[in-house]
Amino acid sequence: MDRHPSQAWFAVRRYGYGAGRPISWQGWSLWILFLGVTLIPSLVVPWIDLSRPLLAEGLVMLVDGIAIVSFVLICKARTDGDWRWRWGNTTDDQRSPE
Repeated sequence: MDRHPSQAWFAVRRYGYGAGRPISWQGWSLWILFLGVTLIPSLVVPWIDLSRPLLAEGLVMLVDGIAIVSFVLICKARTDGDWRWRWGNTTDDQRSPE
């Protein structure tokens, strides 16, 4: 599923599986939003005096899980190319290294 470069937010990885670095402002914005949604609650909760700390930590884990799944799905839909295993600059990316 190759996308037009202007529609892609992330480049494909040279080695491995999945998306690589962001290549557009939308990709960078999504990456910063993802970091904010996952890191800020984790850093703030220990400093708050809570009557139910386990509930708060459970909610943080739930929010983190939803953010991770959403981020991966958006990355997969907005990557410039398909997600498959890549071995680098070989003529056949599916070939195993020797």
